[in-house]
Amino acid sequence: MATLLIGNKPSNFFFGLPRCSTISCLRNAQRSPRRLQSGTKHPQTAPNFAFAFDIDGVLLRSSKPLPRARKALTHLQAHRIPFILLTNGGGKLEQSRVNELSNILEIPLHVDMFVQSHTPFAQLVDGKRAGKPPLRNKCILVCGGEGDECRRVAENYGFANVLTPSDLITAFPTLWPFANKKIHTPHAQPLPQKVLSPRDFEDVPNPDHQDIKIDAIFIFHDPRDWALDTQIILDLLLSRGGHLGSLSQKNGNESLPNSGYLQEGQPPLYFSNPDLFWASEYHLPRLGQGGFREAFEGVWRAVTGGEEKGVHLDKKMFGKPSQNTFKFAENCLRERRNGLYRLAKASKNYEKLRTVYMVGDNPESDIAGANYYASPHGTKWHSILVRSGVYSGGDPTHKPKVILDDVWDAVQWGMEEERPKEGKQM
Repeated sequence: MATLLIGNKPSNFFFGLPRCSTISCLRNAQRSPRRLQSGTKHPQTAPNFAFAFDIDGVLLRSSKPLPRARKALTHLQAHRIPFILLTNGGGKLEQSRVNELSNILEIPLHVDMFVQSHTPFAQLVDGKRAGKPPLRNKCILVCGGEGDECRRVAENYGFANVLTPSDLITAFPTLWPFANKKIHTPHAQPLPQKVLSPRDFEDVPNPDHQDIKIDAIFIFHDPRDWALDTQIILDLLLSRGGHLGSLSQKNGNESLPNSGYLQEGQPPLYFSNPDLFWASEYHLPRLGQGGFREAFEGVWRAVTGGEEKGVHLDKKMFGKPSQNTFKFAENCLRERRNGLYRLAKASKNYEKLRTVYMVGDNPESDIAGANYYASPHGTKWHSILVRSGVYSGGDPTHKPKVILDDVWDAVQWGMEEERPKEGKQM
C-alpha cells in the first residue's frame, strides 16, 4: 500500500488489485453518494458485464454532448449496470473534469468512474507497483496542457518538484530564441535554489554542479508549444544524466550500445496519449499528442540517425491502447461493481465480471486496446466502434465486434447480447 499526498492530506493508493478505490483515492474531494448508478430497478444479483466509454467522439463532440449520450448513461444507471469513462484526454484534475462532465451531460458522475490518460502516472510517485524508483522527491519535467494546469495535476498526484517548459524558458531565455515569452511568463514559477543564473548557464557549457537535473520527462497532455518542448526534451535526452545544458560525450559512439545515445543516465520519457487524431468541433479530425510524438521522433531520427543507424528512442507509453491503461481501467471497473453490489458480493453466488463492452470512436486506441487486452482476471473485452467521432466509415484497421451509429445503439446492442445470459428483462 502506497500513500499518496493529496492536497495536505495523505491518502491510500494501491496499484495492484485495488484495496480501496483506485480513482477516489486520488482525490480528497467530498464523496458523492454511492447511489450514483441507482434507479427504479434494483436487481439483487450483480450483472456480470459492464461498459467502458471513451468520451470525445462517443459522449461529447468537443465540449458539447452528443444527442443520445445522456440517454445511454442514464439507462445504465437506472439498471445499475457498472460503467466507467476511459479517455485518452486529460490536462485537468480528475475531479474537475468529472464535475464538468456531470454538468454537460446532466447526470451524476463520480471520480471513481473516471480514468484519464495520465491518471496512471500517479503510481510512479512511489514507484512500488510500477516496479520503478520513486519519483516523489525527484525533479520532473511536465509538458503539455493549458497554462500550468498539468503542474497542478502532477503536484496533486504527489510529485514534489515539478518544472514546466514555461519555468525553464523564463529562467533561461536563450534555450529557444523563438519562444513567445508573453505566453510562458505568466505561468512560470521560480526554479529551485541550486540552479545557475541565466548568465552562468550561458557561460558554462557543461555544468556539473548547482544546475537543474531532470529525473523524468512526462507528456501529460497535448503540448501547446511544440518547438520549445521539442528542443528541451531533445536537450535532456542528449545530456549527461539529465543535467540541462550539458552534452553527453557518449553520443554517437558506435562502439557503445545504441551508438552511445541514452547511455549516460538520461531521464526516462513518458507519453500519456498515443492518439494521432481526435474529434473536435472542426469537421475533420485534429492532430493529438500522437502527432507531437511522431514529430519529436522525426527530430530524434534526424539528429541521431534513428533505427536505420541502430539508434532506438526509449519511451514509455500510457493511454489507450496500452495494456497498463486497460489493466488500470479494469481494476476500476471491478471496484465500481463491488461498490454497487456490496451485499451481493458477500454472498457465495457473487459471479465474477465476465464481459466488458468498450465503446469508442477510434480504431487505433479504443478498438485495438480492447481487442488485444489480456485480462489477468479472465474478463473478455468486446469492442464496439461508433461513427460519431474520428471513425466515419470504411474498413477499420482493427476490427471491432460491431460497428454502430452512436453510444445509445452500443448500449442497446450490449444489453441485447447479455439478455439471454442474464435471463431477465433489461
